[in-house]
Amino acid sequence: MSRLSLLSNPMLLGFEEIERLIDRANKGTGDGYPPYNIERVGTEGGAETLRITLAVAGFRREELDVSVEDKQLTVRGKQEDDKSREYLYRGIAARQFSRTFVLADGIEVTSADLNNGLLAIDLQRHEPQRLIRKIDIGQAKKSR
Repeated sequence: MSRLSLLSNPMLLGFEEIERLIDRANKGTGDGYPPYNIERVGTEGGAETLRITLAVAGFRREELDVSVEDKQLTVRGKQEDDKSREYLYRGIAARQFSRTFVLADGIEVTSADLNNGLLAIDLQRHEPQRLIRKIDIGQAKKSR
């Protein structure tokens, strides 16, 4: 049985990649940890600057990993339990997380900074170039 979707319209040719990206974005939703914000922080020279801020209190710089692969920004955090401590009560658990963001064409990660428990990842969205190309209409060759 074939799957029907909004993008299966015959007038939308070659949009299978978008459908795959939507599926990937839906799989990336997890338990909501860590919480994050996405904001527009400015526009400069035709490029829009966006910032993703994740609340990663308790994580050190070396326990965080930010990577981009195949149009997907992935932020991972891994804390190790401190075995030398003896807890009478433990309400703050050492935990791991993985948060993914699917990036559109033209979005580039420019920096990542950790300050006061907030990981700020800056991105730039460049204005796409408009391409107009004239297609010449040829004459069909007659068959003999």
